[in-house]
Amino acid sequence: MEKPRRPPRGTRKRDVPLTEAGIYAASLRLIDADGVEALTMRKLATVLDANPMSLYHHVANKEAVLRGVTRMVGAQFRTVTLEDAPWQERIRLLATDFRTLAHRHPKLMAYSFSHQPDFIQPDDPFWTALTAIVAAAGVPQSKVSEIAALMVAVVVGVLSAELNGSLHQWANLTPPGPDIDEEEAADADPGPAAAAHEGPDQDHMFRLVLDTLITGLESRLTGDRDGPGRRPLTRSS
Repeated sequence: MEKPRRPPRGTRKRDVPLTEAGIYAASLRLIDADGVEALTMRKLATVLDANPMSLYHHVANKEAVLRGVTRMVGAQFRTVTLEDAPWQERIRLLATDFRTLAHRHPKLMAYSFSHQPDFIQPDDPFWTALTAIVAAAGVPQSKVSEIAALMVAVVVGVLSAELNGSLHQWANLTPPGPDIDEEEAADADPGPAAAAHEGPDQDHMFRLVLDTLITGLESRLTGDRDGPGRRPLTRSS
């Protein structure tokens, strides 16, 4: 018995209508599996069982797809709200949850960090929560966006280095120092080769970054008494 011929892709009715949200969801699955570079409109159409040209009724091009996927992931960010906790703990929790999101979709987030300067929008849950915490810390309203932006820049820089492997490499660089003889070397630390094999404790390093950010902001908020010539954020310029 002859098998029924399958109609060409895009000429038969889809069980599920093609939507912008569906395109973004399928794109994210492809990116998570193979990376941003592997995403093409033709491959996306194949996954969606659609005619490639039909995608353009919903999205303009691949760049528009990537922006839509990034916005979708950003809108899905969630963190625990601890209104009564000190702002320092709220910052740590927020940044840690953002790091978790970055590692959940590392290929997309690495691309967004380096290619999409507007990947964080004013209405994103992460930015909304961060600016609220910065304001709760006592930063004047006129300085909230500036301080929050600097915090994002530092955290994103560290996460980018984590995702692309730079942090691992830098943490294993041998610091300059005096030469030691062979006997001392045998009793010393196993060295960069062994350290590289084990890898740095990136969780610890991320906590160190957050501690540094928090300590710096605390210092500025109290007037940085040990640093003459600096003015606290709470004074008018």
